[in-house]
Amino acid sequence: MDVLRKRALGMVLALGVSGCHSAYINSTISNETDKPVSLIQVDYPSASFGVQSLNPGQNFKYRFKVLGSGPVKVSYTDGLQHDHKATGPILREGNEGSLRIVIANDGVHWDPASFPPGR
Repeated sequence: MDVLRKRALGMVLALGVSGCHSAYINSTISNETDKPVSLIQVDYPSASFGVQSLNPGQNFKYRFKVLGSGPVKVSYTDGLQHDHKATGPILREGNEGSLRIVIANDGVHWDPASFPPGR
């Protein structure tokens, strides 16, 4: 039994040293308008997240894992109570990196505008 425990411990340590990690997207929503925006929702493959409101110049950060594939979409209400929707880059399982969603007076800007194919 002692030999089995040593082997199991060795396998656990080997996995830890091998650098296993999951791919995540670190997202930031930025309000670069001159008025508060509200009811901000971001839909991505398999899930969504949101924030109630952002004042001008304010940011909201959220980290997520992509399961499946499809476009990122954002919806929000501007300071004049008009609803907006925009579609951004296609995400695929395995994508990782940063995604900045900028809500500006002239619409939504995505940085980056596309992601390389996932693994």
